[in-house]
Amino acid sequence: MRIAFKEWMIVVDALGRGEQIIILRKGGISEGHGGFHAEHSRFLLFPTLFHQQRESVVSSAQLRFDEIASSFPPQDCVPVEFCCDLAEWHRLDSLAAAERLRGQHIWRDEVIAERFQWGREKLIHALAVRVFHLRNAVELPMMQSYRGCKTWIQLETEIDVSAAVPVLSNTAFGHCLAEFRKAVQTARVSSMAKRSVGVLG
Repeated sequence: MRIAFKEWMIVVDALGRGEQIIILRKGGISEGHGGFHAEHSRFLLFPTLFHQQRESVVSSAQLRFDEIASSFPPQDCVPVEFCCDLAEWHRLDSLAAAERLRGQHIWRDEVIAERFQWGREKLIHALAVRVFHLRNAVELPMMQSYRGCKTWIQLETEIDVSAAVPVLSNTAFGHCLAEFRKAVQTARVSSMAKRSVGVLG
């Protein structure tokens, strides 16, 4: 496999530890006018240290950040340990919808609000993923083609994912996915109700 999804290292850590199954994405500057799309159903996680990660996550994740900071790789090296199967992808068109996922991810509310409001379109994408731990983690050299504010990259090295094992059991993942679906469905029902009130009014 060569397709990889760029994500903050602290979020990759949370996904790899089974603490969340959600990836939230606005879309990078390099995504173009079409914005972000979940283009691939299976992909590797490519951890990055760009931006202010520690200040952007909840307090428990900040403590975890401090705990693992000393083991972060040098900037010219990228550890690849996990791959994902995309279970569901939803476009959240209201901040209230995004806020209903609180507690299912480590991002702070303020960061979600900033990401939602940024750009021409007021929205954020929510992906539910099944995360797998690679049997043989690899360290890749950072290439120029991997840099930039973009989500999807194609690695120059083929990564074997055939023996990857899920970080969560079927039962645990099913529970997390059900909670994700419940939050998304509640958001949709609420949005439809507001639109109906607006029409009736």
